[in-house]
Amino acid sequence: MFSSKLRKMWREATVLAVTALACASTLAAVKLRHSRLITESAASLFAAPKAMHLPPPAATSPGEGPLVHPSNLVYEGAFRLPAGTVNETSFAYGGTALAFNPARQSLFIVGHDWQQRVAEIAIPDIRSSSSLRALATARVIQPFADATEGAMGKVGPNTVKIGGLLLFRDRLYLSAYLYYDGTGSQLLSHFITSPDLSVQGDVRGPYRVGTLGAGFVSGYFGAVPARWQESLGGPVLNGNCCLGVISRTSYGPALFAIDPQKIGGSEPAAATPLVYYPSKHPLAPGDTESPLFNLTSEVKGVIFHEGTRSVLFFGRHGLGKYCYGPGTADQKMAGQPADGGVDRWCFDPASESKGTHAYPYSYYVWAYDANELAAVKAGRMPPWEVKPYDAWQITLPFSSSGSAVLNGAAYDPATGRIFVSQAFGDGELPVIQVLVIRVP
Repeated sequence: MFSSKLRKMWREATVLAVTALACASTLAAVKLRHSRLITESAASLFAAPKAMHLPPPAATSPGEGPLVHPSNLVYEGAFRLPAGTVNETSFAYGGTALAFNPARQSLFIVGHDWQQRVAEIAIPDIRSSSSLRALATARVIQPFADATEGAMGKVGPNTVKIGGLLLFRDRLYLSAYLYYDGTGSQLLSHFITSPDLSVQGDVRGPYRVGTLGAGFVSGYFGAVPARWQESLGGPVLNGNCCLGVISRTSYGPALFAIDPQKIGGSEPAAATPLVYYPSKHPLAPGDTESPLFNLTSEVKGVIFHEGTRSVLFFGRHGLGKYCYGPGTADQKMAGQPADGGVDRWCFDPASESKGTHAYPYSYYVWAYDANELAAVKAGRMPPWEVKPYDAWQITLPFSSSGSAVLNGAAYDPATGRIFVSQAFGDGELPVIQVLVIRVP
């Protein structure tokens, strides 16, 4: 009897030991997995699901297609840019002059404002979330480089900035403008180089484009849908607007049709006017509270969506009362003499700098009918008689109330996605926001 009890106790002890060992192993595995989850992929805990994407509408023919209105421009999601330093610069205070690369599903983009270097980033998953931590982060596939190899200063004296990037038939085109051109003397603006940013010795330029001066063409680029190229006069759209010393540029969105392959041939390269507003014909008086234009307006990108006949300009616009002088967040100081009585304080919590103010500011779209641009090309109306058929504010996540700076726009015709760079959406870093167009 003692022996049978002993055997029974032995069996129970063995079962308990095996059970304890299994539990310990399972607990250790769970702890290990948990540790890896936290240390190696914490972001996945907070990641938003990949945004649903529908195919874009079919391409339109000249004279046909719907017009885009605010309800047709739909938010799809966003992604972040990597923090840290790459080749002694970063994306902080940058994110300008976007250009889409269909071969690599990537974007060329300008980094920190001071260095004006160009990098290429792979577009990650597009996610829709109110949390920055839930967004995917782009990967750098070409680190920052001086795309002009030190030649950008040849456009003129003073500070030079990149106004636009364009990938066209295996060449990278770059436009550059003088930040301050008091005499309006800049004529040269365009460079041509390899899209491989590591290649040295192949930069050409700067070259002159058009006859109005660089202030009209030294900025954004956009593609013309194939079916519209004859009607508009070329395969690429190019323009600039609203620079400092505005008399050298357009008082409202400007656009010209160009053939990039003719840049660097006989100068100046042809630029067919489609819309622009010289000083005698502004889109609206610069010192007024207008929904179309004032001297705080900025235009940073242009998109001709293939499924519509709308040409959309993206930028920012001041919605409040226009004022020139130093900015202040103190409403009691607004309107009081400043600078010894030369100017007056302007209420503007978004900017304390001396200059133009019209607080609050909004991300903005100016929409034009391509049929009217074609009429200008055909000589049936002057470029400054074309007006936007609509203009509206756009709301983006991660923005500060009353403040809005939009740095560039690019377009993927295969997916219909519009990429816009929202300055300071992620602290000092921009956020790339993604919009699509939905039309009946």
